[in-house]
Amino acid sequence: MADLAGLAQTVDDAARQASAIPQLTESAPLTPEQSYRIQALSVGRRLARGERRVGVKMGLTSRAKMIQVGVSEVIWGRLTDGMRIADGGTLERTRFVHPRIEPEVAFLLRRPLSGELSPVEALAAVEAVAPAMEVIDSRYRDFKFSLADVVADNCSSAAFVIGPWAAPSSDIANLGMLLEVDGRVVQVGSSAAILGHPLRSLVAAARLSGQAGEALDAGWIVLAGGATAAHPLAAGMSVRTVMQALGSVALRVA
Repeated sequence: MADLAGLAQTVDDAARQASAIPQLTESAPLTPEQSYRIQALSVGRRLARGERRVGVKMGLTSRAKMIQVGVSEVIWGRLTDGMRIADGGTLERTRFVHPRIEPEVAFLLRRPLSGELSPVEALAAVEAVAPAMEVIDSRYRDFKFSLADVVADNCSSAAFVIGPWAAPSSDIANLGMLLEVDGRVVQVGSSAAILGHPLRSLVAAARLSGQAGEALDAGWIVLAGGATAAHPLAAGMSVRTVMQALGSVALRVA
């Protein structure tokens, strides 16, 4: 049997030390259940060091990405307060292996969510929505991994930044967005790229976390998934996402 606690420590150490490691599956195959268990144990180590759970992130929310990796279900990871960067704040490049950034829609929950829900039921639990960006940073060499590897690595989640919150009644079905680096547009996308509508990602988050025995708590943030391809980050960059109707969110790379 795989030493799941040992593998969780390997992934956690790689993230803390910003050091690339071989794929876990190079040594032994992992089932989906084992991969999520490694993820939970790895994030648990962060919580033991004093960080606090603040939400979840969704991955593989693009139909094209699902087809590319041969799956029909999204994946999810866990967010902690230690991963959050203030809007307009600074990301320290040396803390990451090979970070990339992507624009997303964020939900703030006003009450818990769990299990099978309709989009209308999920929306009723939303306090606010906002433009956001997620920094993804696979801890594996050359940013290459299998599905099992990326799940174990907390779905590559590394940091996130949230822009101004807006009313939950805001129409987020097909919002145009621009990802800018140093004032130059590097990615153009739409919120419709997130499972056709970001609310579907929130529904999936409630279902999958419920299956894992975890409710989405009131006050938590749910990152709905990337709306464009992720852009590599380098020191000195100023990055901003401008989202139709919701405003903008930014960070600087030190």
